[in-house]
Amino acid sequence: MAVSVTAALLIIGDEILTGRTKDKNIGYIAEYLTGIGIDLREVRIVPDVEEEIVAAVNALRSRYTYLFTTGGIGPTHDDITADSVAKAFGVGIDHDPRAVAMLRERYQPHELNEARMRMARIPDGADLIENPISKAPGFRIGNVYVMAGVPAIMQNMLDSIAPGLQTGARMISEMIEAEGLAEGIYAEGLAAVAAAHDGVSIGSYPSFSASGFRNQIVVRGKDPAAVTAAAAAIHELLGRLKGDRNPL
Repeated sequence: MAVSVTAALLIIGDEILTGRTKDKNIGYIAEYLTGIGIDLREVRIVPDVEEEIVAAVNALRSRYTYLFTTGGIGPTHDDITADSVAKAFGVGIDHDPRAVAMLRERYQPHELNEARMRMARIPDGADLIENPISKAPGFRIGNVYVMAGVPAIMQNMLDSIAPGLQTGARMISEMIEAEGLAEGIYAEGLAAVAAAHDGVSIGSYPSFSASGFRNQIVVRGKDPAAVTAAAAAIHELLGRLKGDRNPL
């Protein structure tokens, strides 16, 4: 049996919760991790409040193989992620010479003011995650990866850490169009198919466009044979229902 590698994502920032900033990282990270064989099991959003960040970090890092965080590692007073993660691990935090050297690649000495130097404060014992765009690094401590909230920077950081991550079997999926059938017609039969096929998840996803409703059924799993068998059962179900509705 393939090893299951799991992850959680912690989004940090008042601006996300107020709606001022629209998060663009959740979908990207979810798709990225799924593609390399890591199951994203939980996403939380917390404000810039130390005790809430600490509680979330400790809860999630103990529950999953990996915890990824985004946001709160910039130069302003409300960027408290690094301090909060240090507190969660019970370690000190200070200006890291490696991080200072990275910032000096971008800023002249007179530009490295106290605010910018905040971005060089790294928890004791952490490894750095390079940032080729603005140089201010992220970091890893234990199984927690702390990344920037800016999507372009986060994506570069994720690319840099991915080769070192443990991965499991990749999720595969098959999409089936339920053409001409409303969910209410096939729901009972679909539940029976789901109950009869262990090891796969089956979801029904309606959408609406100018041409009308469109229902798609998606089968997901890590065992190709199980996905194929469940998909075949769904095709049989839909074919039977269409036949019932459209007799010759």
